[in-house]
Amino acid sequence: MKDTARLLAYFAATILFGALAAPLLFWAAQWLAGHGIFPGLAEFEFESFFHRALMLGAIVFLWPFLRSLRVKSPRALGLERNRRWLRDVLIGFLLSSLPIILCEIFLVQRGLYSMRPGVSWVAILPLVVSAVIVPLIEEPLFRGLFLGVLLRGLRPWPANLLSAAIFSIVHFLKAPDQTATTVRWFSGFVSLSHSFDQFREPMLVLGGFTTLFAIGIVLGHARLGTRSLWLSIGLHTGWILASEVFGKIARREIVALPWIGRNLLVGLVPLAVCLLTWVLLRAWLKYAGTRDT
Repeated sequence: MKDTARLLAYFAATILFGALAAPLLFWAAQWLAGHGIFPGLAEFEFESFFHRALMLGAIVFLWPFLRSLRVKSPRALGLERNRRWLRDVLIGFLLSSLPIILCEIFLVQRGLYSMRPGVSWVAILPLVVSAVIVPLIEEPLFRGLFLGVLLRGLRPWPANLLSAAIFSIVHFLKAPDQTATTVRWFSGFVSLSHSFDQFREPMLVLGGFTTLFAIGIVLGHARLGTRSLWLSIGLHTGWILASEVFGKIARREIVALPWIGRNLLVGLVPLAVCLLTWVLLRAWLKYAGTRDT
């Protein structure tokens, strides 16, 4: 329980830091843009800086948190060296991306999406970079650190469920756009107070939060099944790349809740695709376990 208390304290410190630092980041970006340095920063709303400030807080307090846990090696968090890491990355990528691609083809054929004409492939490059970097940051944080800490006091499946809940809440919490029209020193706390607004919409909770929760469970299952992060990194990369690229090259024509919402994370169809990946993952882990023994 002491580790759980330390984890909660880490979250509290991260959130407080993010709320206080967000206005400073916003004002610094506006100053740079006003002086002709990175003028594109002026296009970002305050909410973007609020989320970046939270990530910065998570990094700032990471080392003290690890020191308080007396974590000196990945093995202390239940992680082992994976000699087949490249295989796991590739398999994870295929297990998550192929079902999404098949779903996307189906959505285009059914008229729920249409292809955008003349999309430049140069615009796809930042999505590829993001699909590589984000899992390399989030998987060590959520499946490596958070799940590892929970495993020190809980059995694997309760720990995985709680870790998936943390993952889904962090990604689902988002204040509506234009929440902070005039940025003041307390604007971060205003954004924080409105971050739970989406929970007032049952369809978003059913389609969006539930899908994120299922994704967190699948990623945690991959980590538990291999005692490594590489399979979950591959899964995470495939989900991001397949969905983000599709969002760039295709246009949503119809919102058909509860089946499909404003993106491929909202709706019962994305949830079903995630569950299909979970079935494929379980089959792969069983096959790999039999082959490797």
